[in-house]
Amino acid sequence: MPDPVAVNTMFARIARRYDVANRLLSGGIDIWWRKKLVRAVKATHPQSVLDLATGSGDVAFALSQGLSPSTEILGVDFCEPMLKEAEIKQKQSGRYSNVQFAPGDAMALEIADESFDAITLSFGLRNMADRILALKEMRRVLRPGGSLFVLEFSQPRAWFKPLYFFYLRQILPRLAGGLTGDRSAYVYLNETIEQFPDQAALAIEIRLAGFSDVHSQGFTFGVVALHQAKK
Repeated sequence: MPDPVAVNTMFARIARRYDVANRLLSGGIDIWWRKKLVRAVKATHPQSVLDLATGSGDVAFALSQGLSPSTEILGVDFCEPMLKEAEIKQKQSGRYSNVQFAPGDAMALEIADESFDAITLSFGLRNMADRILALKEMRRVLRPGGSLFVLEFSQPRAWFKPLYFFYLRQILPRLAGGLTGDRSAYVYLNETIEQFPDQAALAIEIRLAGFSDVHSQGFTFGVVALHQAKK
């Protein structure tokens, strides 16, 4: 499993170029994935949302745009340089007044039990040293009847896998290395994507953490999946 110190250090190194790299490497389709997430969250009508592994704040800002202005959104990340990027973007935009950011570790949240109506986690679960522990923490801070939304890379359809893995192994590290000056970070990200469970296996882990009504939807030939579950 990933080493938290190494992961934190890696994201700190690439924080300033993280957004630019994401847009290029995904061809901009990451925006569409976030829209699908926000639409699913909106259907549950939450009054409070915790966005874990919020990074540079893209998901928190998308939630702010897509949900009711009265919805309180807290973005939490354990990498402070990434949080600083989120705060800079918020300040420069002059928007998103219902969003706050705070440092925190998803495996040991300094948040009271049953505090949030919904939790979102986008492309961060595969970086956690203990996924089950992190999922149990999420369940703890959710209110009864609350919803969990996990948007994460998955395993693509069989026919698409050779092309996708060629891109991950050969093209992505070169492109990202040129953009960020840190090719090794994207070699690591490539490896975590390849090793991450498929939709069915991740659904089992979410159930093991105590959630119910777990279901998922794959996007872009199965490259990404949105898992939704209830407390």
